[in-house]
Amino acid sequence: MSLSRRHAAASLAAVPLALAATGTAATGTAQARSGGRGRPRAEVTVYLAGDSTAATKAASAAPETGWGMALPFFLADRLRVANHAVNGRSSKSFYDEGRLATILTAIRPGDFLFIQFGHNDEKTDDPARGTDPATTYPQYLRLYVSGARDRGARPVLLTSVERRKFDAAGTARPTHGAYPDAVRSLARAEGVPLIDVQASSIALWQRLGPEGTKGCFNWLDPGESPNYPDGKQDNTHFQPHGAIEVARLVARELKAKGVLAPSDVRRLDEAIPDSWITW
Repeated sequence: MSLSRRHAAASLAAVPLALAATGTAATGTAQARSGGRGRPRAEVTVYLAGDSTAATKAASAAPETGWGMALPFFLADRLRVANHAVNGRSSKSFYDEGRLATILTAIRPGDFLFIQFGHNDEKTDDPARGTDPATTYPQYLRLYVSGARDRGARPVLLTSVERRKFDAAGTARPTHGAYPDAVRSLARAEGVPLIDVQASSIALWQRLGPEGTKGCFNWLDPGESPNYPDGKQDNTHFQPHGAIEVARLVARELKAKGVLAPSDVRRLDEAIPDSWITW
């Protein structure tokens, strides 16, 4: 598939007004400082484009938690998180639905655009979402990168957070095929900072092991949650603890790679209570 400039322009122009408020979660501290009159010049917004692993969840899904809900815990108050990640989206469907256009309408010079897809791009039997890691996946991701750069914002590419999968020997196994390497190659080619969440998360799951990781993912016993009366065994989505730990991985790498200043990253060594997550 070829993504022409005309295709990009047409999609960005056709933004339903109703999408303008979709999927946006901001920190209360940042909102309070702005006083509703526009944010202070020193404040920076971190826009997050992604899928259900990062998305803000409804109360009806609790305790399922996206790691984007926990990211503000690790960032300084001047960094406002606008979480536009949405369940079930791929780099293609997020773009085709005008959700990237919504972000690019709001983003300002100096802001960040964090880009993490892959889980639903892998669904190649679905023409609305599937992409090819060698061709269309990087083509779509380039639209996010160029869109941010054209507006003076700073794109950051993230590999897909890893699922919970272990072999019989208790070794954590990768599940994303060629998609993470496609992101790594694109980051090198475009000179974009890379946060390799796939690598850091699979290393964390290995340390925790098959049983320890159940407390990170949305594994629930029958009766444990009113939203899942029959229980749940979800190896893709997180409970609060898992979302917090993935957000910690992201924040640690943002600091280590110099994407954010040390003063903009906090609590890396603190235990964050699960109760801090709210729906």
